[in-house]
Amino acid sequence: MSFVTEKEELKPGLILFRRGDVDHRMWYCRMKMPKADRYKTVSLKTSDKEAARERAFDQDADVRFRIKHDVPVFNRPFRDVAHEYLLTQEARAKRGEISAARPKKLRAVIEGTLDRYAGSTQVHLIGDERWGGYPAWRRENGAGRHRRNGVREITATAAQTFADHEAERRTKVQHTLGIRVLKPIEVKPSAERVVPFISDSTIRFEMSIFGAVMNYAVKKRYVPASQRFDERPKLKTMRRDEFTLEEYRKLHTIGRKWIGEADKPSSVWYRTVTYNMILIACNTGMRPVEMKNLRWRDIMPAKDREGREIVVLFVQGKDKSRQLVAPKSVGEYLERIRAISKATEQDDRVFTNITGKPAKTLYSSLIADLLKEANLREGTQGVPRSTYCFRHTYATLRLQEGVDVYFLAEQMGTSVHMIESHYGHVNTIKHADRVLQGMAGWDLPQPDNTQAKASKAAETHDKGKRGQRHRPR
Repeated sequence: MSFVTEKEELKPGLILFRRGDVDHRMWYCRMKMPKADRYKTVSLKTSDKEAARERAFDQDADVRFRIKHDVPVFNRPFRDVAHEYLLTQEARAKRGEISAARPKKLRAVIEGTLDRYAGSTQVHLIGDERWGGYPAWRRENGAGRHRRNGVREITATAAQTFADHEAERRTKVQHTLGIRVLKPIEVKPSAERVVPFISDSTIRFEMSIFGAVMNYAVKKRYVPASQRFDERPKLKTMRRDEFTLEEYRKLHTIGRKWIGEADKPSSVWYRTVTYNMILIACNTGMRPVEMKNLRWRDIMPAKDREGREIVVLFVQGKDKSRQLVAPKSVGEYLERIRAISKATEQDDRVFTNITGKPAKTLYSSLIADLLKEANLREGTQGVPRSTYCFRHTYATLRLQEGVDVYFLAEQMGTSVHMIESHYGHVNTIKHADRVLQGMAGWDLPQPDNTQAKASKAAETHDKGKRGQRHRPR
C-alpha cells in the first residue's frame, strides 16, 4: 500500500503505521486474522507513538477475544451483507439450483423495503427488537393494493410518491407484456388521501428474505448465532378464493359469449386460448408455472383400467416434475389450442402468444377482463382472483366429489398436510349432515324403501354367514 508511511512491525501480524494520503498525523494499526488471509485496520485516534503502541496491542487482544468467543470482528452494514447474499443466489440460479426468477424477487425486496428499513444499520446491531419491529414499520411506510387490509391516512407528499411508484409499476408491466408505451403512464394521487395497508402475506414474504440474509450473516460469522431469526411473527393468512360449481358454470357460459364479442382476429385468438386454458387449469389443478412449462411432447393419450380414454400430462415446476391424469375433455381443450397455435412442434410450449413465443404472464390481463365480465373478479374475502384460483377450484371440487386426500395430494404435487390445512372447510360442507345432527329443525335424510330393503337383505345375508361359520362340523 503506497499510502503507508512510518511503518513498524510490533509483532508478527501486527503493524503500526501512519497514512500519507491524509492531512492528520494519527496512527493506525493493521492486524492479520488468525488462520485466515484477512486483515483488519483500525484508527488508533492518537498522534503519540507510545500511546499508539499500547492501543494497537489492545486492539489485537480484542480481536483475538472476539474470535475465541465467536463474536463478529468486522462491522458491516446490512446493505453490504444483503448484496453479498444476493450474489450467492444469482450464482445458484445460473447453476439451475433455483429458478431464474427467484433472484429478481430477492433483489426487488433487498434493494427496496429492506434497504430503507435496515440498509445502513450495522448487521451486528440488528436484534430481536429491530427484527420484530418490521411489520409495524412496513404497514406505516407502504401502500397495499387491496382495501380488505384496512386503510390509513397519508400526507399529500406521500400520496404523490405512492402514485409515482404505481405508475412505474404499470409501465414495467406493459413492457413485460411486450406492449410499447408511447407516452408516460400517469397515476393521480388518491383524492381522499388514504391508502390500503400492506397485506400480512407480503410482510411474511419480505421477512423470510430478511431472515435469510441474517442467516447468511451467521454462516459467514459476521454475527453470532444468537442473531439467527427463524421464527416469523404471527400474521394472518389470506386463503385464495376458489370458484364454486355454480360460478365455474357461469364462467364457462360467459367465456363462450366473451369470445363471440371479440372485434378483431387477434382478440378472438387470445380469448379462445385464454378460455381453454382456464378449462384446462380447472380440470387438472396445474400450477401457473407448470402450465407455462407445458410442451406438446408432455401430453399423452391413455386409457384407465376400465378402458376409458384419459389424458396423461407430464408437468414440471417448483423444481419437481410429476405425471397427472385428466379426463378426455382436457385433451379436447388442448386440441382447440393446437388448431390455432403457430407453435405445434413437440418441443414447443402449449401456451404462447399469437406469434408462437412462450406466454410470459399466462394471459393475466385477459383473465381479469373475463372475470370482470362475469362479475367474478373478487371472491368472498374481497380478494381479486388470480390464475392460481383455478388450481384451488380443482382441489375444492375434487374433495367435494369424495376424492381421497392422498390421491389428490399425489395428483397436485403437494402434501396431504397442505390439502388438509387449506381445504378443511370443504369437509365441513361435505359432511354437513353429520355436523348438524341433533340440531333443532334438522333431521337426517331417511333412506327410501328400496335402499332400506337392500340394507336389510344384506344384514340378513351377513348374519346367515356368521351362523354358518359358528355351526359345529
